[in-house]
Amino acid sequence: MKKTKKIETQSQKRINHTRRIVMTAILSALSSVLMFFSFNVPLMPSFIKMDLSELPALIAALSMGPLYGALVCLIKNLVNLFSTTTGGVGELSNFILGVFFVVPAGIIYKIRPKFSGAVIGSIVGAAMMALLSIFSNYYVVYPIYTAFMPMEAIIGMYQAINPSVRTLWDCLIIFNMPFTFIKGMVSAVITIAVYKKLTPLINGRE
Repeated sequence: MKKTKKIETQSQKRINHTRRIVMTAILSALSSVLMFFSFNVPLMPSFIKMDLSELPALIAALSMGPLYGALVCLIKNLVNLFSTTTGGVGELSNFILGVFFVVPAGIIYKIRPKFSGAVIGSIVGAAMMALLSIFSNYYVVYPIYTAFMPMEAIIGMYQAINPSVRTLWDCLIIFNMPFTFIKGMVSAVITIAVYKKLTPLINGRE
């Protein structure tokens, strides 16, 4: 009896593992498509685009765990490297910011697996992504991007919108941080609205 139960448990674990691999692939594909359909937004330089590609990654982080959310972020950016227009810099930035967003959200929800945990985790994740974007952009992304565009030209694109900005710090704090937070919150609101219905489906409980 115990042996049979043990076999059933191991079989169920394999089924769950397979299901998570399949769902990760599906969510990664959806995320890649959403990233492909990025678009420009008013009051932001043309090289900064809006997309909802973190939405499937956040769903993965909440329903299956933070590791799966990060994996969706990685896969979608590897896929989009084949059609990159930024030499991979945009994809690098998207991956870094996506991880900053979905991993904290997934960890908080894992600690508090309730609706309130999903809400708190998503908001905290969006806030962390916005705050940490300042440093990842300043020390990693923009220095690499200067291989394609001089720093003076980058800052000039921000100054064309707001002449008061003088330094890259100004640009990142005034423009990038609030934009990144809004971008994260859009994905958070949609995820929170649908996660109760999607989580059981993803994890095979419906």
